[in-house]
Amino acid sequence: MRILLVEDDIKIASFIVEGLREAGFAVDQATDGEDGLHLGLSGSYDAAIVDIMLPKRDGLALIEELRRQKINTPVLILSAKRSVDDRIRGLQTGGDDYLIKPFAFSELLARLQALIRRASGVLEPSTLTVGDLSVNLLTREVIRGGRKIDLQPREFALLEYLMRNAGRVLSKTMILEHVWGYDFDPGTNVVEAQICKLRDKIDMDRETQLIHTIRKVGYVLKEDV
Repeated sequence: MRILLVEDDIKIASFIVEGLREAGFAVDQATDGEDGLHLGLSGSYDAAIVDIMLPKRDGLALIEELRRQKINTPVLILSAKRSVDDRIRGLQTGGDDYLIKPFAFSELLARLQALIRRASGVLEPSTLTVGDLSVNLLTREVIRGGRKIDLQPREFALLEYLMRNAGRVLSKTMILEHVWGYDFDPGTNVVEAQICKLRDKIDMDRETQLIHTIRKVGYVLKEDV
């Protein structure tokens, strides 16, 4: 999952970025409203976290412009403003949820995951299934053929992206953008290495292989070759 964070407070931004990356998200970051708008219009994000008080362009104006440009990325608004009127204005502007500072990261993560689930139309219990492989997005439990598989956060993020796009060939660039972030070196072999590790855990000793390489194109997760 790829997240856009627009926050000018360096300490808060670092706290959020570190937490999201540990949870397996790719995060693109902007420190002012203009850069945030540019990223929001040019990138493909599963959700955005936007502070209201930003330099150059405030968060509400940023969200308004995204909606005017028909960008429907779910937006979680961050703000120190606590009044009901402020929350109402944020939601009426086009925000999807509103979180008041200071906040616990666990709450931010839960709200973000809920926004992504609602946007994708996934209802509780939030489980992705392909063949005998299932992934619970709430508990982060991965099971294949009745056997639990332990994954590292980045491995889980990669598997989730592949499963959300089951049957669709994903290029290396698409995977880099959604799992690692747009500023990751495209010349690296990190995707190939991570796919190899994931295969060892998902497909090892299995008659039916789920993760397939499409030569010179990318990767796809599906039941048949």
